Amino acid sequence: MKAVEEANAEFYTAFEVGDLDKMSAVWADGEHAGSLVCVHPGWPMLRGRDEVLRSWALIMANTSYIQFVLTDVEIDVYGDHAVVTCKENVLTADEDTETGFLAGGSIVASKVFVRDGARWRLLLHHGSPILSTTEEE
Repeated sequence: MKAVEEANAEFYTAFEVGDLDKMSAVWADGEHAGSLVCVHPGWPMLRGRDEVLRSWALIMANTSYIQFVLTDVEIDVYGDHAVVTCKENVLTADEDTETGFLAGGSIVASKVFVRDGARWRLLLHHGSPILSTTEEE
């Protein structure tokens, strides 16, 4: 379970530092390349390694600052597959604006990892924005 936790952390580190090579290393390849799925909040489903990594390149090129604080992290391992669910508490800023615009939000995320030798690699990432909570209703 620790190895899955580390693989999940690598995903967020790659995103926060804007490193496409690190992000590419997180996602599965080889026989799994065509089966990768990614749903960014508000986006249509993306399928296949090339399409998924192009989306991350675009997002990272247009994100000057992002930080994640994860809560409610749950990890379940089923043989060579693992499911990770969590709440992503996101802080973003735009350093190119005069005010250094700052925004925050929350996303629920689900991920499926597959064991690839000694590593866990990402097969599916689905993020959905939280528009309201029970307390707010």
